[in-house]
Amino acid sequence: MTWTRRSILIGVAAAAAASSLATSAAFAQADYPTRPVRVVVPYAAGGGTDFFARLVFAEIGKQLGQQFVIENKAGAGTNLGAESVARAEPDGYTLLLGDSATFATNRTLYRKLNFDPFKDFSPISLSGRFALVLLVNTDKLKVNSVQELIEEAKKRPGEINYGTPGLGSPFHLATELLSQRAGVKFTHVPYRGAAPAVQDLVAGNISMMFIDFATARSQLSGPIKAIAVASPGEFYGLPGVPPVAADHPGFEAWAWQGIVAPEGTPPEIINKLNETYRKVVNQPEIREKLTGAGVDVLHSSPNQMAAYMQAEGSKWEQVIKTAGITLE
Repeated sequence: MTWTRRSILIGVAAAAAASSLATSAAFAQADYPTRPVRVVVPYAAGGGTDFFARLVFAEIGKQLGQQFVIENKAGAGTNLGAESVARAEPDGYTLLLGDSATFATNRTLYRKLNFDPFKDFSPISLSGRFALVLLVNTDKLKVNSVQELIEEAKKRPGEINYGTPGLGSPFHLATELLSQRAGVKFTHVPYRGAAPAVQDLVAGNISMMFIDFATARSQLSGPIKAIAVASPGEFYGLPGVPPVAADHPGFEAWAWQGIVAPEGTPPEIINKLNETYRKVVNQPEIREKLTGAGVDVLHSSPNQMAAYMQAEGSKWEQVIKTAGITLE
């Protein structure tokens, strides 16, 4: 190719224009955010995820000088809210506080999912997890340990029933994991939410259930007893209560959450949000409020969150397929 003076000048001009655009984009990302940011919470207002979002993102907004507006978009097991974020502009002005359903289990539970949690989001950070506690009504089921529970289940296959807040919930899957690991069969009684399930446990209409620590700790009286936790070791909130893993090594189940943006969001913005989130949750007053609500506060790198999503997705896919659980 022959280079002329004109073609060289055109090339120089084009390079200068490209450099100017890149510089402008870099400045725009450095100044981020310059307007309010929408944070989608895929649950109704008033729950634990909503509490976390309103507390943490209000402080992130103060740190970054812009309002982070919480938008509750519930439905389809978090899928409605998640899909809206997956389809949003990847400019850092739409974020999602999703959970283990959004990022790990729904991809297997649902026959059709209109987004791919591994491909359609840019992870920012894991944000928190909730310990799961195995409660039993000792008037209904006279056991004091996981070992005694499994022995009883082997004597009466399918006769011991358990409640959950719904099909495919972390509490349902934790019980299925225990059933598969121990080689026993329980009978599932799904409810529309945690409150009616807990009420029936207290009334003796069901024998046992996994539930989050924040709910469990308010029920520990009378015949309701915590016989195990689903964390890999003893949980700080229930000293003396052994992990399921003490009898079934490797057993672990959490209800966990994380923050993401649409795939393609500039890494400078992702990193800025990650760093600001870390500063906020390390503030003693913020951390105290979160742990008081039963949240085990987490912070991770974007890559660590992506790896955790993949690992959890593979783990629960096997459990779900073995149990034959499907949702429309």
